[in-house]
Amino acid sequence: MAISTIPGFPRIGRHRELKWALEGFWGGKRTEQELNETAAALRAEHRAIQRAAGIDLLPVNDFSFYDQVLDASVLVGAVPARYGWGGGQIDADTCFAMARGRAKDRPVAALDMTKWFDTNYHYLVPELTADQAFSVSSDKPIAELAEAAADGVTAKVALIGPVSYLLLARPAGDAFDVFALLDRLLPVYETVVERLVAGGAAWIQFDESAFTYDRTADEIALLDRAFQRLAAVKGSARLAIHTAYGHLGDAFPAIAALPVDAIGLDLVHGRKNLDLLETHGLPAGKELVAGIVDGRNIWVNDLDASLTLLEQLAAKVGNDRLQVSSSSSLLHTPYDVRLETALDPELTPWLAFAEQKLAEIALLTRGLNEGRAAIAAELADRAAVLAARTSSSLRRNAAVQERLAAEKVEEAGRQSPYAVRRDRQQERLNLPPLPTTTIGSFPQTGEVRRARRDFDKGDLDVAAYEQFLEGLTRDIIRLQEEIGLDVLVHGEFERNDMVQYFGEQLDGFAFTQNGWVQSYGSRCVRPPVIFGDVSRPAPMTVRWATFAQGLTAKPVKGMLTGPVTILNWSFVRDDQPRSETCRQIALAIRDEVADLDAAGIAAIQIDEPALREGLPLRRSEWDAYLEWAVACFRASASGARDETQIHTHMCYSDFGDIIDAISALDADVISIENARSDNALLETFRSHGYDKAIGPGVFDIHSPRVAPVCEMVGNVEASLEVLDAGQLWVNPDCGLKTRKPDEAHDSLIAMVEAARQVRERIAAHSAR
Repeated sequence: MAISTIPGFPRIGRHRELKWALEGFWGGKRTEQELNETAAALRAEHRAIQRAAGIDLLPVNDFSFYDQVLDASVLVGAVPARYGWGGGQIDADTCFAMARGRAKDRPVAALDMTKWFDTNYHYLVPELTADQAFSVSSDKPIAELAEAAADGVTAKVALIGPVSYLLLARPAGDAFDVFALLDRLLPVYETVVERLVAGGAAWIQFDESAFTYDRTADEIALLDRAFQRLAAVKGSARLAIHTAYGHLGDAFPAIAALPVDAIGLDLVHGRKNLDLLETHGLPAGKELVAGIVDGRNIWVNDLDASLTLLEQLAAKVGNDRLQVSSSSSLLHTPYDVRLETALDPELTPWLAFAEQKLAEIALLTRGLNEGRAAIAAELADRAAVLAARTSSSLRRNAAVQERLAAEKVEEAGRQSPYAVRRDRQQERLNLPPLPTTTIGSFPQTGEVRRARRDFDKGDLDVAAYEQFLEGLTRDIIRLQEEIGLDVLVHGEFERNDMVQYFGEQLDGFAFTQNGWVQSYGSRCVRPPVIFGDVSRPAPMTVRWATFAQGLTAKPVKGMLTGPVTILNWSFVRDDQPRSETCRQIALAIRDEVADLDAAGIAAIQIDEPALREGLPLRRSEWDAYLEWAVACFRASASGARDETQIHTHMCYSDFGDIIDAISALDADVISIENARSDNALLETFRSHGYDKAIGPGVFDIHSPRVAPVCEMVGNVEASLEVLDAGQLWVNPDCGLKTRKPDEAHDSLIAMVEAARQVRERIAAHSAR
């Protein structure tokens, strides 16, 4: 008999209970005991939801207060020295200092943060030294297993695999071979496995998804070295390898041969795994965890097609060697579509959130075990839904299709080369050396959120709401002038989210009320749902950009989100190539750029923080993606005249390997995360060079810590060792939306002072 399972479940709560508990704890309004009680209640609720849906094998230790990779670092005692940990069990203060930095008792930088594979989730990068020591420093997996056992749950304990943990890490300080640490790390994993076995673990799942990237033969060989040792201590437990987000490629034979009891494969985003299975087979005695239901998108499953595939797999390996699962953890999906009472009733049947995906997995398992006749009614119902979706008028817009056919997005671009544009822009803007600016957003206080909520509920009329926003905008323009910034922003107080704000004004988008997913820590987002052809009925940002510009003689940037980021941060329709949807969005953004330009806005920022996160995991597929992604950005910017300066912003990803594509965007100025990654990005520009203007961030906005002026001066001067003073801008790592007003204010004062000091040093040096 096949069984049903999933690799992991969302953890923030149906109504973001974890977010409110965390932020209350960080703000001193909740005790640690209250935080732990909220977490325990959420875990119990999640187990109950899965059991009620009919899931046979439930994950535990998939819950996290902040991030599962941070939890792995805490588990193995990988705490950088700057956090002052003295050994033993790692407490909450140390854990959250690693995640967020520490602001009060001792200023200290947080761990670097980057994208989790090609998703919009972020993980905290383990920071390891050549003399790194490891020890079991947390009992979290053991405690959560005991919690599930007391609840009568048949559970598998989810852990980050030891080899993937090292592959996800980075060396601290001087470079060294992190894989030399494997023999020090494995004894800790062995001890954890032994304790889990003693605690009654039926299954232990190791996430080795890092092998869905291209890997060398030496990296692949580490797997056997690791799992031979783990298998030797597994006792009565069964071991499973979990992989997601792509196919295993050359690593497949090695993973299939490991001494484990089950192998999890993504059969949605890693369809080539089916060819690998056909070529190499599944060794006798091993079970296949078939990731057949999409764990990353929100469209209903084609039950007939999935059951057909499962039947084919069962014919090869047998029902009793199959586990029916989601393609990845359901972390990337909202909880329950039944909470969405305001969606178009024609659209709602097309959607499946986490709880609906559990039902699909259980139903497919039943159909496989009992035969198609047992679920004939459900198969027929789903076929009708899919047919209605295909024929729906919501999907297609003839005008959009005609425009796309007539306009060659791939051929669009700015009128003149950068060197020509640069001179015209400087003549228009008259900026000083090392111009200062921010990325866009300013803190959104409780007052702002309450006003938006009252407006959305109808308790605040349009006139009163806009008067409130105008007041905030006046205040933030005045504040930036007082601080001494050179290029201002309007603060974005009218915006709920950098993608949602635009999607709500574009045709082809729908929005949920409770479709929250975790981005990192307590940061949650509601991705838009792109269900049909995209177009822009009317200007979206001109009203606020021109209002702000009318308050000051300094340039105020028009702020837009780029087409690739809107695409990658949305749940995207699955009936046409993503590139086609992106082209539609690019034309809509180009219309907005042209309107801002015509309204006299001299600098326009088209943010593309998600450009890299959409990059396929396999390098062989990069060129095709980058070709259309870069073309879509260039098309969106092509609505601006030469004298209008186009900015873009990127953050929290590794950009070194796509620096040529970043240059090809042809943005006049790029601002980019740098401070949190300890200026590591500068090495990319040292190696590859860059011929346009760039602002490497000088302070980390995801930490409440206010960096001192001397630290920011050091960051600016480090940039000047690599970049020419004429191309360098001074700015934060990212927008200031999540910071408190005093933190943002003090950081910007320090930033402007740092720029002033460096300008004076440059001028003094030039005068000699």
